[in-house]
Amino acid sequence: MSNKVTVLVAGSWGTALASVLASNHREVALWSHNSEQVQEINTKHTNSRYLPDIELAHNIKATNSMKEAVEGSSAVVIVAPSSAMREVCHELSSFWEEDMLCIHATKGFESATLNRMSTVISEELGCDEGDIVVLSGPSHAEEVIRQCPTTVVVASLNKERAEAAQDLFMNSYFRVYTNRDTVGVELAGALKNIIALGAGMSDGLGFGDNAKAALLTRGLAEISRIGVELGANPLTFSGLAGIGDLVVTATSQHSRNWRAGSLMGKGNKLKDVLDSMGMVVEGIRTTEAAHTLSLKHNVQMPITDQIYHVLFKERDPRIAVESLMGRDPKTEMESMRIETWEQWHT
Repeated sequence: MSNKVTVLVAGSWGTALASVLASNHREVALWSHNSEQVQEINTKHTNSRYLPDIELAHNIKATNSMKEAVEGSSAVVIVAPSSAMREVCHELSSFWEEDMLCIHATKGFESATLNRMSTVISEELGCDEGDIVVLSGPSHAEEVIRQCPTTVVVASLNKERAEAAQDLFMNSYFRVYTNRDTVGVELAGALKNIIALGAGMSDGLGFGDNAKAALLTRGLAEISRIGVELGANPLTFSGLAGIGDLVVTATSQHSRNWRAGSLMGKGNKLKDVLDSMGMVVEGIRTTEAAHTLSLKHNVQMPITDQIYHVLFKERDPRIAVESLMGRDPKTEMESMRIETWEQWHT
């Protein structure tokens, strides 16, 4: 097997994963459309827009040629924004070989189709969706690039491919577990960004830890409800891709989704927030997709509904919180969908 691994694209998370692979003595090809970014990575060994003050390993070679990036690789790690996933994979399809290991680490839905990323990838590459590996879990790029201890999960229906991805990434600071619930891992990774937006809004409003703890707990309940409805294993939402990723994304200033929500909680308009950040905030598109899915499948997602109205209907975040607090009284168990492993598995 070739020692070369390709990473698409050179954003913060793609660069961080490229650094993990480089520290595992892989020859890493990091692809970007941006020729100035490619030159910076190759000459200065930095990616200052996304990860300032970090020196990259010299065995990371950037290129803006997809053919050059992919040729001779044993694995391709796709970290494109959800909005660009189909376009990137369409370009990749010209150089794709079916024996390559395909791993993706993007947390979101395709807006037009509401498809998960593995579905989009399989359609464009013509490969079996069950062979695609999903990498997810609580992992800020800013900490991974500094080799802080991090634990993630790789999920695939193909056990051998999941284990191959585990071997590719695992080292002394980057621990990797395997999982077979691709649907659950993808959904958990995408949907937690909605709750992170809400947590940021709560903090921006100055509501304190009590409110945020409730938001995370009830948010996890509605993520699990829609997840199970769409075919996920309920246990996945108690793992690294679920509660683990939810906690890290909803409580850290490293999180783009938390930062965007916090700025909106302080009274900033969505457009101004996105312009000031200059990076993709996946939770925005995911909120719209999840709101549509909840209506389509008749699944109650009250937090998602309120955040949707804040983002797209200009509802005041404070009014949204009052609406949540004023909902009809319920028992806690009544509002949670509880299923055992046996019920899900059968």
